[in-house]
Amino acid sequence: MAVDSSAERVLAGLDPEQRAAVTAPAGPVCILAGAGTGKTRAITHRIAHRALSGEIAARHVLAVTFTARAAAEMRARLTALGVGGVQARTFHAAALRQVRYFAPRLLEGRPMPELLDSKVRLVTLAAARSGLRTDRLAARDLAGEIEWAKSSLVEPAEYVVAAAKALRETPHEPTRVAEVYAAYEQVKRANGVIDFEDMLRAAVWGIEEHPDVGEQVRAQYRHFVVDEYQDVNPLQQRLLDAWLGGRDDLTVVGDASQTIYSFTGATSAYLVDFPRRRRDAVVVRLVRDYRSTPQVVGLANAVIRQARGTEARLRLELVGQRPPGPEPDLRIFPDEPAEAAAVAARCRHLVASGTPAREIAVLFRTNAQSEAYEKALTEAEVPYVVQGAERFFERTEVRQAMIALRSAVRSTATDTPLVEAVVDALAAVGWAREQPPPGGAARERWEALAALVQLAEEYASTPNLLPIGEAAVVERAVSLADFCAELQHRATQQHVPTVDGVTLASLHSAKGLEWDAVFLVGLSDGTLPTTYAKTAEQVEEERRLLYVGVTRAREWLWLSYASARSPGGRPRRPSRFLPQLDRSGGERAAAPSGATAGRKPDPRRNRVISCRICGATLLAGVDRKLGRCSDCPSDLDDELYARLLDWRARVAHAQKVPAYVVFTDATLTALAERRPGATDGLLAIAGIGPRKLGLYGDAVLALVGGATVDELGPEKTSTIEP
Repeated sequence: MAVDSSAERVLAGLDPEQRAAVTAPAGPVCILAGAGTGKTRAITHRIAHRALSGEIAARHVLAVTFTARAAAEMRARLTALGVGGVQARTFHAAALRQVRYFAPRLLEGRPMPELLDSKVRLVTLAAARSGLRTDRLAARDLAGEIEWAKSSLVEPAEYVVAAAKALRETPHEPTRVAEVYAAYEQVKRANGVIDFEDMLRAAVWGIEEHPDVGEQVRAQYRHFVVDEYQDVNPLQQRLLDAWLGGRDDLTVVGDASQTIYSFTGATSAYLVDFPRRRRDAVVVRLVRDYRSTPQVVGLANAVIRQARGTEARLRLELVGQRPPGPEPDLRIFPDEPAEAAAVAARCRHLVASGTPAREIAVLFRTNAQSEAYEKALTEAEVPYVVQGAERFFERTEVRQAMIALRSAVRSTATDTPLVEAVVDALAAVGWAREQPPPGGAARERWEALAALVQLAEEYASTPNLLPIGEAAVVERAVSLADFCAELQHRATQQHVPTVDGVTLASLHSAKGLEWDAVFLVGLSDGTLPTTYAKTAEQVEEERRLLYVGVTRAREWLWLSYASARSPGGRPRRPSRFLPQLDRSGGERAAAPSGATAGRKPDPRRNRVISCRICGATLLAGVDRKLGRCSDCPSDLDDELYARLLDWRARVAHAQKVPAYVVFTDATLTALAERRPGATDGLLAIAGIGPRKLGLYGDAVLALVGGATVDELGPEKTSTIEP
């Protein structure tokens, strides 16, 4: 009886869908869990309920996830529920434990080979054996390609065909990569070491080829749970199948809309096909979002609603459960420095208003975008930490580039234009303006050095004033030495250690995390989606990246992009994934509906209106009326505003209509802030069209000019609607 009551307590507080997942019968169960819907709660409570009810023994459960942090959280939650003994591990940790345990039997007494921490050193040796000279970055790209092949169960002889079929963008010719792959396997065996993929394969081999080992493993583990199932690769699925041995007590949980690691070999196909492959599977959909406000959830739904392809078959429409919050803030800026400065200013305001810096994140598509935000936050005196990457000026390629720039100062003519001098100096470290190289690490290096060239372009456009007397100055061209000094200054500023700060992270490294306030920046076509997304599948993965970014926000969400990379630069379009924006950068007009269906569209709705204070493009209706961002300083004329309120009240009373029918509060505020002196100024305020100008224009202009309401006369305070 005590066991039953404990099991019932586990069900307390679950929503209907979570309860259905927890109480589903033994056998294949597929939990489709949207962001913030409590998937970890569902699977830990399912394990606890089955264990406490006596259905299963906790020691026979193997729960597998993808990060040590997630595994530790799962163990902690199970312990809090009164269930100990469950093995919650990553795929690699579970395989390593089994291989080590069975090594004496599998290896006939020989010691287990050493496990490689990194492939790079041996890949470099393998590349040299294949006649291919590589630096560390090129070796990283080759190692990444070998990892993809091994995770996809592709052997060296099969690589060329498999890479072509998968449309891989290989760091070298596929035949050369295959040669390096084969040589790597030889070098590895000669050194008596194994890599992580070998360890997974060894676990599979031990179970499939040694019946006694397979029998013992399957006797130990009888019930399986796999988290983040959309990220499983073919090698991991092969190991899972080996563990199962034809049994079907398997619970998987995942979200196809968060499939963002396809480049590593991960595939959502196993999640998508789960109900088809296991006809008796129970499928439960978790759609109640407890993380984000309804406003954030609505935007997330709008982003993923346009998805196409295989993953879209399992698309979930989330339902926000939190109280309403602020609408997502959509901003457009003239250039990237202005965007970064505005983000930093807003971060500073949030921190000053009581939001902990650790609860704020700035998320971008590539690590090379971080420098602008590192600089802006430093100048705004806002502490920050870089998630999943080094700070910009601490990266090896950036430090090497700065050395090359300093070396070039002595050999560069003083009249050489700065940008030309920088490009020439970077050529010494292998950088060129043309199309960036293939391969993730090499491309990331190229983008980091391209960011230095962009800094040079910005620095060259900044006036450099040289004093020539007590009051006189003369502008002179900036030199390479000046630029080197500026870079060193920025690097010194950013080396200040921080413990608790705003998180700067790529969208990929933000997966699985959440913050109170999230800034999604650089949302322009060419960045998100990246220009390297060539196929429809790759473009859809970019869309899912934005979806992941949106769903990281609990309450406050900012989305922005810059119309140009640098001041006066080539114009860019907003990301095609933003449902609120059209591709010209203006506000999308609302679709006709109801009483407005027959009206002629107001052309002013598509006009780009900028904040008269900070220059950001205004998208929210209230902001467009005010002519400024809601958080920019107001210059309201209080006395004029009071007279406008008095006048509106009299007109509304005379017309027997609510006051807002005359003018909304936002329109009155805009009038009291902007104080238009002519009809053109009135028409520039959103909410005042030709009709209201004819009805109220003279009265409003008189009030703005200083007239009192009593001085207007009855004809201007009792205007009757025609």
